[in-house]
Amino acid sequence: MEEKKVFGYPDFDAANEMILTTYDNAYRDMLMDIRVYRMKGGEKRTFCREGEECAVLLQSGEAILRWENAEHVVYRRDVFSEGPWALHVSGGVEVQVTCVKDTEILVQCTKNSKSFSSKLYGPGDAPWKDVCRGKYGDTANRFVNTLFDYNNAPYSNMVLGEVLNDRGNWSGYIPHDHPQPETYYFLFDRPEGFGASFIGDEVYKSTHRSFSAIPGGKTHPQVCAPGYVMYTCWMIRHLDGNPWTTRNDDARYTWLNDSAPKSNCAEIVGRK
Repeated sequence: MEEKKVFGYPDFDAANEMILTTYDNAYRDMLMDIRVYRMKGGEKRTFCREGEECAVLLQSGEAILRWENAEHVVYRRDVFSEGPWALHVSGGVEVQVTCVKDTEILVQCTKNSKSFSSKLYGPGDAPWKDVCRGKYGDTANRFVNTLFDYNNAPYSNMVLGEVLNDRGNWSGYIPHDHPQPETYYFLFDRPEGFGASFIGDEVYKSTHRSFSAIPGGKTHPQVCAPGYVMYTCWMIRHLDGNPWTTRNDDARYTWLNDSAPKSNCAEIVGRK
């Protein structure tokens, strides 16, 4: 079995499938199977897993989603300018994706024996929320959405959401942890964009299509370079009897929540 890892730089294979985490690869501690698919106009893919719930998240393009006795056309120019569409189904439910235009989708799965009603989430179900503006010297500004979590989908074993970092800003800030494993999948508005991903005391260069596999109990702040917008798809796996509902802020940094540090070096050294 592969040695465990916490960060990856995957590639698409010849079938245009890019594997992030599985139940038995180096990122098995995530307890999820997460893959990205690149599809051409007119192409079809079918997803159906017995004993596993699945979420199909549109990241770009236009496609027809068909499941059970329903179908819906979904469109998203890209993750930087349009809100999300995601179809969430329980084990054994077949989902067919037919591309109208070139499309990319992310498919998140985990083991779950519960049966629940399928749900298509749209931009109106997961509005972007402006987070931390005016705090931390205006260096952690980001927009966050949550498609489903324990609050609106207690039958699920997963959480799915997205983050857009302002250029040069932090997310996952202040540093915090939680017992449940979490995966971040990164995209940048330009292919040379980059940032830094902290996992505990280790740091990795985050690049376009890289991902972090954060073990439970590790702090995980992220930052993107000035000049670039960073997108993060964040995915958490609930633990049996211990769903993710909150975070544990690192006590060393909680003073930042109650103080207003000087915002720049000019103020600190007395320059104007």
